[in-house]
Amino acid sequence: MSAIVVTGTDTGIGKTVFAAALAAALDADYWKPIQAGLDEETDSQRVAELSGLAAHRIHPEAYRLTTPCSPHRAAELDGVTIDTARLTLPTTKPLIIEGAGGVMVPITRAYVYADLLADWAFSTVLVARTTLGTINHSLLSIEALRARRVPLLGIVFIGETNEDTESTITTMGKVKRLGRLPSLAPLNRATLAQVFSANFNVADFTA
Repeated sequence: MSAIVVTGTDTGIGKTVFAAALAAALDADYWKPIQAGLDEETDSQRVAELSGLAAHRIHPEAYRLTTPCSPHRAAELDGVTIDTARLTLPTTKPLIIEGAGGVMVPITRAYVYADLLADWAFSTVLVARTTLGTINHSLLSIEALRARRVPLLGIVFIGETNEDTESTITTMGKVKRLGRLPSLAPLNRATLAQVFSANFNVADFTA
């Protein structure tokens, strides 16, 4: 395994928490190419807390944008032009890469995250909620990735169990269910590692 991309069906669904758990489980470095929103804790800072990775293993973002919104708009508000050629991966391996928002979020006005994932062609994990609306969001995201021939490793669910919804998505989407990360209270490095170990098989991510 050289790199795994963690993408999602939407924003704020738990991609960062899962990416932290996966990086810790695989002893992998972490990189978020574009951070949009700097007023609160960044995703890189969150991953550092939850994974226990040393600072030098959390790679700096290619772009740090002020406003928490779609990267294309956040860049415009900052007077920045995103050059996709700058989104080159750190050479370290293994590496967990986290996208922003959902797979169809624009990076520029002519280029979405799914396009970037297609260009990279790394194994990709789709993260989805288990709540109402996730069937539609998940199946559309799977179609968008498959249309671009992105290698889809499988889907990860976040939240309370919803067996019918999860099985509907995996069956109709013809995608592997990699596991489910439940809500955690408290959420910290120890509880996250314990729940990841109980709900996921590391071999699914290293084959």
